[in-house]
Amino acid sequence: TTGVLGGMVARGSVRLDDPVAKYLPSSVRMPSRGGKQITLAHLATHTSGLPSLPGNFQPSDSTNPYADFTVEQMYQFLSGYTLPREIGAEYEYSNLGMGLLGHALARRAEKSYEDLLIEQILAPLDMADTRIGLTPAMRARAVSGHDQQGEPVPYWDIPTLAGAGALRSTANDMLAFLKANLDSSGGPLHRALAATHALRHQTETPGLAVGLGWHIAEFEGRPLVWHNGGTGGFRSFMAFDEARRRGVIVLANSSEDVDDIGFHLLEPRSPLTPAPTPRKEITLAPEALNPYLGVYQLSPAFWITVTREDGALFVQATGQGRFRLHPESETDFFLREVDARVSFERDSSGTVSRLVLHQGGQHTPGQKVE
Repeated sequence: TTGVLGGMVARGSVRLDDPVAKYLPSSVRMPSRGGKQITLAHLATHTSGLPSLPGNFQPSDSTNPYADFTVEQMYQFLSGYTLPREIGAEYEYSNLGMGLLGHALARRAEKSYEDLLIEQILAPLDMADTRIGLTPAMRARAVSGHDQQGEPVPYWDIPTLAGAGALRSTANDMLAFLKANLDSSGGPLHRALAATHALRHQTETPGLAVGLGWHIAEFEGRPLVWHNGGTGGFRSFMAFDEARRRGVIVLANSSEDVDDIGFHLLEPRSPLTPAPTPRKEITLAPEALNPYLGVYQLSPAFWITVTREDGALFVQATGQGRFRLHPESETDFFLREVDARVSFERDSSGTVSRLVLHQGGQHTPGQKVE
C-alpha cells in the first residue's frame, strides 16, 4: 500500500501532506484535533491516532472476521470517533489506518484497490501470482492455513480494509518485490519504493522507528527494514539490510509468529524464540464462565470487556474488534486469531478480580472495574 503511495507521490497524483478527507465523500467527517487534520503520511506512519480496529468491528464469523465489515461501517466509525491524542504525536499500529489509506488512494485513482496495485506494483514487477481475488488456477495451488493447534482454518476475506492485508502471494513474487526494494537504480518504481524506507517517526520502543509503512530496527548500528503480516492461518515476514543488499522472506501456513526466523536468517546473531507451547481447547460448562464477565482496566485508556454468547466467552479491547476466547483450563484462555492468551485471577475471597493479557512477551494485568 505504501509502495503505491510512494509512486503516486512521485507522479504528483497525491501529496503526503494531503488530508485524508480530500479523498473521501463529503459526508464523512474525518476525526481531527486541535485544528489539525489526519494526512496520508499520518496513515502511512501509523501516527494518525486511529485505533488498530474500529470500535464497530463486530464480526459475525470469527473465522473470517473482516468479511462483513463494510465501507459504510468504516465511514460511520470515522465520523463519530474522537481522537485520544494529538495527531502525529505517537506511533500506534493501525490496521484501520492502513486499510483506510488503500481505500483513499483507490478513490483518488478512481479504480479498485486491487486494480490500482496491479497497475502500479504487480504488473511492472511481473508479480502475476499476487492478487486479492484468486483465479481457479490460483485456488488449485493455494495451501490451507492452520491455527496454533495445527487445525485447518478458512481463508480471510478483507474487502473494506484491503490495504491492511488482503493480498495472497507466492515466495517467488515476494522475492521479486524484495529485489525491487533493494534496487533503487531500477527506475521510477524502484526509487519510489526506496523512498518508503526513510525514517519518519520514532516509536516508543527503543531502537525501533517507522518509515512509510515499514518498520526500521537498529541492529548493531545498522538499520534493518522490515514488516510482518498475519491473517487466519498464515504468517509472513520480509526484512532487508540495504547496506549489505541482503534480504529475507518467510511465509508460513500457520498462525505461529515467524519474525524471529526472519531476523535470524538475515542476522544470525539475532536469537530464535523458543517453540510455543501447543494449546488444546477444553470444554467448560456455560455457568463456569459467568464469573469472568465484566470490564477490566489495563491502563487509563485501555479496557477489555468480557462477554458471553452461546456458551462462549468473547473479549473486546478498546478500539478493537470482538474475538472469542477458547478455554485451555478453568482460568486460562487463548485466541485463535492472534498469538495472545488471557488468564483470570481471583482474590482472597474467591471472586474474580483481574485478568492478565499475555501477548508479545508482555504480561499486562487489568483490574476488574465493572
